[in-house]
Amino acid sequence: MSANDEATAFGEAVAGLTRRHWGDATAAAGTGLEKLWHAAAAQGWFELGSAEALDAALAATMELGRVACPLPVLDGFVAGRLLPDASGIESGQMRVLVALDGTGDEVAYAEAATEATHVLVLPAAGGVAALREIAGVTEQPGLAVPAWARIRLGDPVATADLDAARADEAVLLLRLGLATRALAAAGRAHEMAIEHAKTRHQFGRPVGGFGAVQQRIASCQIDLSAGNLLIAQAVRQWTSHAADWSSWAEIAVEHARAAAPRIQLGAQHTLAAIGYFEEHEAPWLFRRVHADVTRLRAFPRAVGEFADVLVETEASLPSFDMGEAGEAFRTEVRELFAQYEDRFARSTMALDHELVQAVADRGWLGFAWPEEYGGRGATLAEQVVLNEETAYSGAPISKALGAVMLLGNSILKHGSPEQKEKFLPLIRRGELAFCLGYSEPEAGSDLASLKTRAVRDGADWVINGQKLWTTGGHTSDWVWLAVRTDPDAKPRQAGITVFLVPMDTPGITVQQHRALSGEISCTVFYDDVRVPDSARVGEVNGGWKVITDALAGERITMGNIAAALHRQLDDLLGVIRADIDGTVGPRGSARRAELGKVAVGVQATRALVSAAIDATGQGRGARLEAPMAGVLGGETAEAFGEAVLDILGPAAALEVIPAAPDAAFEYGLRLSVMYVVGGGTNDVQRGLIARGLGLPR
Repeated sequence: MSANDEATAFGEAVAGLTRRHWGDATAAAGTGLEKLWHAAAAQGWFELGSAEALDAALAATMELGRVACPLPVLDGFVAGRLLPDASGIESGQMRVLVALDGTGDEVAYAEAATEATHVLVLPAAGGVAALREIAGVTEQPGLAVPAWARIRLGDPVATADLDAARADEAVLLLRLGLATRALAAAGRAHEMAIEHAKTRHQFGRPVGGFGAVQQRIASCQIDLSAGNLLIAQAVRQWTSHAADWSSWAEIAVEHARAAAPRIQLGAQHTLAAIGYFEEHEAPWLFRRVHADVTRLRAFPRAVGEFADVLVETEASLPSFDMGEAGEAFRTEVRELFAQYEDRFARSTMALDHELVQAVADRGWLGFAWPEEYGGRGATLAEQVVLNEETAYSGAPISKALGAVMLLGNSILKHGSPEQKEKFLPLIRRGELAFCLGYSEPEAGSDLASLKTRAVRDGADWVINGQKLWTTGGHTSDWVWLAVRTDPDAKPRQAGITVFLVPMDTPGITVQQHRALSGEISCTVFYDDVRVPDSARVGEVNGGWKVITDALAGERITMGNIAAALHRQLDDLLGVIRADIDGTVGPRGSARRAELGKVAVGVQATRALVSAAIDATGQGRGARLEAPMAGVLGGETAEAFGEAVLDILGPAAALEVIPAAPDAAFEYGLRLSVMYVVGGGTNDVQRGLIARGLGLPR
């Protein structure tokens, strides 16, 4: 059994024991906590610290969050690690809470205090940790149920010396436990909201069919999925003793701190009045979420928030490991790009033909294709790495890579032998200049409603219609054109066919438009454009499959937005570190908080992208992960652009910033709008997510 399977099995055992001794979230007002504490100790929950089993401890914490139970498993985990000789912790005879020093002989806002026997007082910056008896408890009624309490501490019964690193690790474990529990509680409320939206009828239809409800639920799902992925990454890094474990953990904490209340409130809105009364679980989950999130303030790290670490050290976002082959190839790509770095410009999408040639000479264009077509069967990891490094560095080869992803892979599956012979070598050499003829005045995100017609005329087809937002149409040699060949087909996508048409064909007229990003996009008119049947790719009326196979290549490129944002973040950090006082100011400033928020957003996007790539690579599809990554990436790009203006002021609005001449902050802001529009608007993507969750149309 794998470690993940063991943690899952342990979580299921926790859920069963909790049901017997606690119940659901409505039991929070009862008195079952001490009974559960003893039962949990008997089942070995407080032996997890000495076993270093963080995955199991957090699996238990998640189950406890789902029933709004404050059993302090992570307190026991920390105490068990720091005081391995205190055997009473594991047996439950000694029920320990953890608090930070600096409060003298009292601890306020303590959880589960009436059932605890001792408090382990930690020095956040290192020093002597003291295990002290509880001499008295005074409840502090309020938002939290069971109520918090003020604890009067007795004499120390044991001590342990902690260096700064081990003390910080203990604090971070406690923070991760609180964040995990809060996110799990909110996740349970979200689940109930989804089921309610499917069954609750208003105005003659399920409430889940209303667009506003779908948008809200989809947003909550994005927050929840990203949070769970970040927590899982933190656990993996802990298990592998990775040097950047603390960064992963703090990113997970910061995401959950912001996301859990959003998810909970979203669920309350969907549940409406039914979730407002205490017979329902939602009010108790509401209390748990907000109590846990605010208690994070009781466990500040000596090194500061994640933004402080970014500003005050040379840290950046921790990396996602692409495996031995992927990381070896990353080194190879970086070595090549370093030779051409002076040509890179992250504020343009131009193509550098010399670099494209260098990439082509190494066989990297189409290197995942079968050997008979010039490929070498490159791994998914290698394909992702090439696209990520291109986006991060700004290497001007993205259009050549796009030809591989969007055209080459589809021609491999659907092209005729003649088309493969003609076009695949061009793509491998980076010489196919193409544009996409998809969107129309009445068919943007809803591509199935396109109306540009192709009518059979002997051995030819005659095309009439109009395409919008054809990026690069003025410089392209070919257009990958989707047209309607059966106007009566049901469903609508059944009557679409794809053609690969030379842009100099008579009857094609191109009208240029400059986008907010500065890029040229075109309206293209097709007036009696005659093309031979040999221009058709795939079957007549089989174009939808050709299109979806072409779009499937986007799973390789979906990380490009996140990679570009990662580079912008690193550029921003370079400017900030050169003048901390003049940019973000001291710890606790609003600008540092804003920096931390967008940095966590970038990493959350990367986590969703990684999950989507893993899902498609294993053949499971990514019907939720891919649109979630797209939505979060686009909106994080917009938030990032706005944050840079706030942090750097007017300098960020300049094309060239002296402190970072290669940065592209204002360009990134202008481009960010396209990220929430291109490939299907974020509103449409949220609709797909909602339907993926089972909500009705």
